[in-house]
Amino acid sequence: MLELDAISTRYGVVNILNKVSLKVDEGSVVCLLGPNGAGKTTTFKAIAGLLRPYEGQITIYGRKLADIKTEDLAGLGVGFVPEGRRLFPEISVRENLQIGYDALKPKDSFKQALERVVELFPRVGERLAQDAGTLSGGEQAMVALGRVLIGNPKMVVMDEPTLGLSPKLIEEYFMTVERIHKEGITVLLIEQNAEAALSIAHSGYLLLKGQIVASGSAKELLSNDVIKHLYL
Repeated sequence: MLELDAISTRYGVVNILNKVSLKVDEGSVVCLLGPNGAGKTTTFKAIAGLLRPYEGQITIYGRKLADIKTEDLAGLGVGFVPEGRRLFPEISVRENLQIGYDALKPKDSFKQALERVVELFPRVGERLAQDAGTLSGGEQAMVALGRVLIGNPKMVVMDEPTLGLSPKLIEEYFMTVERIHKEGITVLLIEQNAEAALSIAHSGYLLLKGQIVASGSAKELLSNDVIKHLYL
């Protein structure tokens, strides 16, 4: 479904990713772990087509990402939850959700799609008329995920979605990720919170200083000495 084959990226003359490879099979939950500065957000940008690798290639549904415009990824059923949520703060929650709906153009009407999001996030339903910038961090996280899910994507790529949330909200968020996976959505979860991410993932990768240094099943990674040292 999604494969990175030895991609390398740079900002100017500074190398960030060095021959990074990972694979996300359809129907799976895969996590990409790493501390600050490891290159996780750079990987997210590369997958979103915002940063083109100078080496290696990315394929989605068997198509080279280099041949796909960034704005066309939504039409392929790929949704993105960027770090920091990136909502439009001065427009309403409903309007933010409408943007996600228009981008992915699902078959259902906006009303039907909105009902699914509200069923998943009742608190979002209570805030539809409120400006997104006035919401709490937890509520904004719900809207950011809802903005993607409203388009009924096949795959969601999330970059640090629980950053800044309380432990209780992190637990609730990962329960939601489990739920959408059970409904058939493939997930690539880019996270610092290794224990929580691995608790719901099938497999994962550890990124350090722009390189994949460990990979395997979630169980294998939980027992990995490097991950234990860094996180557990």
